[in-house]
Formats: sequence, structure tokens, C-alpha cells
Amino acid sequence: MCSLVLLCLLAAAALADGPVPPAAAPAWQEGEYRHEPPTVAALRADDRIHPALRAAILRGRDLFANTQQLRGSHVFNAMNCSSCHPGDGRWAWAGPVWPAATTLPDFRSKNGHVNTLEERIAGCFTYSMNGRPPARDSEAMVALVAYHRWLATGAPVYERAIYGRGFRHLGTAIPEGTSRERGEALYGRRCAQCHGADGDGLVVDAQPLVPPLWGDRAYNWGAGMSRIFTAAAFIHLNMPFGEAGSLSAQDAWDLSLFINSHERPQDPRYDGDARRTRARHRQFHRHTRYGTVVDGQLLGQHDNTGARPAP
Repeated sequence: MCSLVLLCLLAAAALADGPVPPAAAPAWQEGEYRHEPPTVAALRADDRIHPALRAAILRGRDLFANTQQLRGSHVFNAMNCSSCHPGDGRWAWAGPVWPAATTLPDFRSKNGHVNTLEERIAGCFTYSMNGRPPARDSEAMVALVAYHRWLATGAPVYERAIYGRGFRHLGTAIPEGTSRERGEALYGRRCAQCHGADGDGLVVDAQPLVPPLWGDRAYNWGAGMSRIFTAAAFIHLNMPFGEAGSLSAQDAWDLSLFINSHERPQDPRYDGDARRTRARHRQFHRHTRYGTVVDGQLLGQHDNTGARPAP
């Protein structure tokens, strides 16, 4: 096995074994709720849980880690749920998913109405996996919901002050002086060895090992990770694999700007004109480069042929 593949395999294995808190993680604040999700060992040992429910939770965990099982039916890129939520969705500052089970239903500005947990998961399929969500009563959706709710075991409902939730610790405004050129140079030194010089990720035995960051196999223009501040926060505390926290906040901003200045699959809300679509969804896209000109190219002005089959 080549050294590059071995490096990425070891890094992925290290993440799967358990969390390694990054040195740069924000300190816990008084009043914030800290949650320790249950372990699979505890799930298997808990005889109060019906075997059918246990099987559903384990199936949800399996789908979360390897959502590519649904490729061609519900997933149309090379992403898994765990691509954006490492540590099986458990870890603080890595997009833990259990808060979704304790804070939903709730109003979501992205689509302008009260969302259920099922709808929130469906959105990840639509945008992050450039696909079509499973039906709400399907085996896959029930399993994923069961997994999310099991991770939240013991957590208070509708608690807002949650330590490590989301990707906003750097704020939402891009710092003055953030440089796409600096990000490009840094990407070549710190990211390309796993994500590829062309941002296409790493595939081993026809299975995506490291997710792509741009191009047809990546998350689309409607995904949360296409927002500069979201990707910057994720990068800052979780990348590179095995070296989490080694990048400065400014490094993360530079990298995010570079990565998210590349073309990717179309925003499913596209109405035929990227600038008009950007304006219609300004609250979201003001944080992205969609519908803006980069190196003479209007990003997002394309159809989705070959990336997301038409319904």
C-alpha cells in the first residue's frame, strides 16, 4: 500500500477510535451543557432496549458512517454523513448531531418554517450528499432518526447553551485580509496529500476514503459547508486528520475561502440564473461565493447534469 493511502487510512482509523480534543478548542463556559453520548458497548449491554430498536440504532450508525450504501438511490456524490460530522456525530466542535434531536422541531431560517428532525436529516441528503432524501417512514430514515435520538440519551430537551455545538466559534464575518492565494499554498502543503491536488478526495477499492472538497463528487452549493464561516470553523478544530487544532484561525479562513471558490454541484434551489438564485436566498448565500465571479467565472451558472440526476 502506498504511503499516501496508509497515512489517510491511519488518520481515519484514529478518528474512528475516539475523540482527540484539539488544543484550540474553545473552553467550556459556565451555563453550557456538556453531553457525553452513550457508547455502542452500553447499547449492546442495555437489556431495557428492545432488540428491534437496538438493531435500528445500529443500522443508523452504520448508515451514518457509510452513507455511500445509499449511493444511486439517495446519495449522488462521494460524501457520507461522517464526512462533515466525524466521530460518528458524537464529538464537540465537530458538528455533533445529537443536539438536533433535542432542539427540533424548531424554526429554520434556511427554509423559513419549523423543521422536524426528519426534515433536517433530509436536508443533509439534498445538499451535503447532493441527493434525494429517503421517505420519512423508510427503514433508512427511521434508523438514522433512532441513531440521532439515542446519541442524545439523557440530554435536556430544548437546551440552547450546548458546548461544542455547530460550526460558529470563529464568527460569521470573513476577517479582513483573508487570502485565497494563501489558502491555495496552504492547501498544497497540508491538505492535498489526502484530499488530492484537484480536491477530488481519495478513493480506495471503489470506496471514498477521504471526501472531495469541490467538483461533481463534492457537497453542492446549497450545503452548509459551502458557507465560508462554516468550513473555516470545521477546518480550524478538525483538520488535518491526526493534527486537529494545528491550524490557526486565519489559516482556516484562508483554506475555506480557497476551497469554496471552486465549482461544485448546483444548488437544488437554482432557478436558471445563479445571480438571481443567490439574491433569492441571500441570507444563506451571502456567506458563500455562489453567484459571484471568481477568475472570470460566474460560480454556479450551470445545470446539474451528471452530478444529480433529475427526479
